[in-house]
Amino acid sequence: MRTVYVNGDYVPENEATISVFDRGFLFADAVYEVTSVLDGKLIDFPGHMARLSRSLGELDMAAPVSDDELLDIHRRLLSENDLVEGMIYLQVTRGAADRDFLFPEADTRPNLVLFTQEKSLIDSPLAERGQKVRSVDDLRWRRSDIKTTQLLYASWAKSRAHAGGADDVWLVRDGHVTEGSSNNAYIVTADGTIVTRHLSPEILSGITRQAVLQCARELQIKVEERPFTLDEVRGAREAFSTSASSFVSPVIEMDGMAIGDGEPGPVARRLREIYIEKSRAAAI
Repeated sequence: MRTVYVNGDYVPENEATISVFDRGFLFADAVYEVTSVLDGKLIDFPGHMARLSRSLGELDMAAPVSDDELLDIHRRLLSENDLVEGMIYLQVTRGAADRDFLFPEADTRPNLVLFTQEKSLIDSPLAERGQKVRSVDDLRWRRSDIKTTQLLYASWAKSRAHAGGADDVWLVRDGHVTEGSSNNAYIVTADGTIVTRHLSPEILSGITRQAVLQCARELQIKVEERPFTLDEVRGAREAFSTSASSFVSPVIEMDGMAIGDGEPGPVARRLREIYIEKSRAAAI
């Protein structure tokens, strides 16, 4: 049984409790981060903390503890749960208050919860065979740059796609791909250029995205940050997605049509290798 963290206490998961009046439960008034773990160490931790701070600031939500304290909590959970490979999930809610659409008083205490998840990140069957994705309308709220727990639409869309034999969805707004259900989306054009949507309120600023694009530039691969269409996806040499939980994951099919030769492409494979190598070297 896992040990989890709830507001200063480390408790068995079956003893963890949060108020029924918590605004994360009632309104999805909460933000979160997921930090990957390799070799018992944290990947891209400073980036995740910087994005957490931004998400909290955008929602006028107080930080419950400092970044140094969060690092200590992460490391203790690693130790308590003997986690070697997987993820640590962190969630901050605005706190518990009587149900009202108005934000509660500023002195309402935020709730902080963390827990671990074991997962094989390096040996990924999905990364090995490549993902099949479906395109769906992007009907989320327009502040996708804030990493909130409002994930129902993405969960619903991915579940529908999975029931139809696909692995994930790519969301489409105004004829252009925004991102995946829980990842950033990329294509590789005929001339070898990597194209991914530019940062804006319509997509999440992925921590893995930032690191992978830096890897691409170090490999002297041209990168364009701009919207791209479904026709561009279908005509691409290859495609892939990035996230903290899947690193770089090839995409081999869109809406039943093969992308490129229908196999994981060399650019995605190479970026995955380099990202893992660099992440292991920089882990804390």
